[in-house]
Amino acid sequence: MTRFAAPIAEQIWDMKYRFKEADGKALDETVEDTWRRIAKALATVEKDKKGWEDKFYSALEDFKYLPAGRITAGAGTARSVTLFNCFVMGTVPDTMSGIFDALKEAALTMQQGGGIGYDFSTIRPKGATVHGVAADASGPLSFMDVWDAMCRTIMSAGSRRGAMMATMRCDHPDVESFITAKSDAARLRMFNMSVLITDPFMAAVKADKPWDLVFDGKVYQTVQARDLWDRIMQSTYDYAEPGVIFIDRINQANNLSYCETIAATNPCGEQPLPPYGACLLGSINLARLVADPFDDAAKLDGDALTDLVATAVRMMDNVVDASQFPLPEQLAEAQAKRRIGLGVTGLADALLMLGLRYGSEEAAAQTEAWMKQIARAAYLASVDLAKEKGAFPLFEADKFLASGAMQGMDEDVREAIAKHGIRNALLTSIAPTGTISLYAGNVSSGIEPVFAYAYTRKVLQKDGTKTEEEVVDYAVQMWRDLKGDADLPDYFVNAQTLAPLEHVRMQAAAQKWIDSSISKTINCPEDISFDDFKEVYMAAWDQGCKGCTTYRPNDVTGSVLSVSEPESKPLLAQNTAAGGSDSTATQLAEVTSDGDVVYMTEPLDRPQELDGATYKLKWPDSEHAIYITINDIIHHGQRRPFEVFINSKNMEHFAWTVALTRMISAVFRRGGDVTFVVEELKAVFDPRGGAWMQGKYVPSILAAIGGVIEKHMIATGFLAGEGKGLKSDPKADVVSLSGNRGKACTSCGAYELRMVEGCMTCGSCGYSKCG
Repeated sequence: MTRFAAPIAEQIWDMKYRFKEADGKALDETVEDTWRRIAKALATVEKDKKGWEDKFYSALEDFKYLPAGRITAGAGTARSVTLFNCFVMGTVPDTMSGIFDALKEAALTMQQGGGIGYDFSTIRPKGATVHGVAADASGPLSFMDVWDAMCRTIMSAGSRRGAMMATMRCDHPDVESFITAKSDAARLRMFNMSVLITDPFMAAVKADKPWDLVFDGKVYQTVQARDLWDRIMQSTYDYAEPGVIFIDRINQANNLSYCETIAATNPCGEQPLPPYGACLLGSINLARLVADPFDDAAKLDGDALTDLVATAVRMMDNVVDASQFPLPEQLAEAQAKRRIGLGVTGLADALLMLGLRYGSEEAAAQTEAWMKQIARAAYLASVDLAKEKGAFPLFEADKFLASGAMQGMDEDVREAIAKHGIRNALLTSIAPTGTISLYAGNVSSGIEPVFAYAYTRKVLQKDGTKTEEEVVDYAVQMWRDLKGDADLPDYFVNAQTLAPLEHVRMQAAAQKWIDSSISKTINCPEDISFDDFKEVYMAAWDQGCKGCTTYRPNDVTGSVLSVSEPESKPLLAQNTAAGGSDSTATQLAEVTSDGDVVYMTEPLDRPQELDGATYKLKWPDSEHAIYITINDIIHHGQRRPFEVFINSKNMEHFAWTVALTRMISAVFRRGGDVTFVVEELKAVFDPRGGAWMQGKYVPSILAAIGGVIEKHMIATGFLAGEGKGLKSDPKADVVSLSGNRGKACTSCGAYELRMVEGCMTCGSCGYSKCG
């Protein structure tokens, strides 16, 4: 018997978390071996190693407690990787040498598998005087471009690209350029971006007052606060970025406000951190703790929850001592404060099992109650650890208890902390759990609503064949197991059918008992009015959230692929149908006329003859030119690239031109939206320097090849123009709620990308830009 609830769960484990030798030989033969490996590694710092190993194993068993992916993949492997997911780096100095020292630190951190966050508000604005060199400053965005190029060159541990968060204060003189930076489709693709919003700014917005843009005491410009707010809103409405972070609220509530100032967050925003701060994440799987699901007596086992939280806190505290750190400053910061981020996943599924509609007032009240129980259990468990092992080194009882968050804590918890201290400065956070939620049986992610109740995907079998598997939400599968073919009740709702303000209600309810922050995406319909869209952010501010991230599908961001039940016949089996057609949205890649789901992942066959064109590329200072031949195929009436041949007499280029020929051709033959090939190639940065070609700086010869491919795509009508996506899907007509086709996953090619907790995530293979 397997512990996995679905084939996708086992596949995610095998790809992401299973310990293997370099040649691919599995050292974790079963998922039980993975749990034992983690438990043993985290018990090494205990006196009673065997006793705690067994206790830790019990918490991990059956996916009840889910450590973050870095821990699951790295603990007990003796690999030189960090077990911490993300870091906020040191304050960026406003000097050339300091900036590039910071860049080096970022590269070393991402090399070990950590995502990073930076506040670029410390760099002088564009046009400011640079004393001693008779020049003007290029501004923070120019240096963000350098960070972006660096990030693209580094593959993080576990085959993950590094993820980055960039923040900028709302009073920085370059904030308007920061806000609109991502309107350029090719710029800053490796960054998530958020504006740091202060309390005085929000007061100025509400009162429609002027707002000074200031650096180093000098006022560079005065704008209307409401106009600047509207610019932020318009960019987010159009491009899904930047997000907003209510930074003063974060610092006021911070338990450590007496010894640190926060100006940035990790890439997904759930961990506001000081310079060199690190986020250590893990989640309680609420879906596994519900007794008597879908029954009048259904309830979450409170005693089991309290016990599980206490064990999880101890495990996470041990990670601080068991982990490696890319930089000594990160180690010192982690050991001085021992902050952890315990959160939840499977919340929406747990609510469904209790018969509660996500987004309702009842569901919000239940969420708040569960979060309070978790907070109490976590803080009391940390007090017990302080009795045994000592409080965190920077603990000062009076100052700690005077912080904004602690003033709302129950009195018995405050008394325990005053008497015994506390082991961990901060304890709770709700992180993105997209991949670990799939691994745990496709439970709902974090505190997000269920995204899709069921969809079909192809699963690669061990013998190389592919089978079609239905991937079903955990709670929906449980309903089927218990109720058979009975229709889903009308309280089954999903991310696409919820009103945006219901999303805000749930985030605000959870935030009351989360001492760090929450990674959550508020899905908005494409046709939401701009005024209603702005109201979402104002509601997040008014209801006490620490930040806000939205996603509105459109031609620029791509649509979330959701297919409603056709009127004539059900899309899936009857037992997946909910109360109304809107609430049966099922995420699909392609739909045939009879409603069957088809994933077009097989390569296209090559005809005997193809039309194409050959281009000559002469790279400066190179003796021989490169010749690029691109052949096209007509597929579903659309001309699209099918194969590439790259040739040169320069033998120095031989190996990589052959590799490019094979890899790009293989991608093209898979079909789908292959424009990402252009984007990836054009962004390759050569540390030896690029070249000026036809009046434009090209960062590498690979980027030049990407430009040639883009030129060909434009000439054949496959691309609408430079830097633009496909005009239409050349594979199939996709039926969707929004009418848009969405974008293909750059990892597996499936049309399964959706915004999850602030990050584009593939529902098919689990790939996420944020790891």
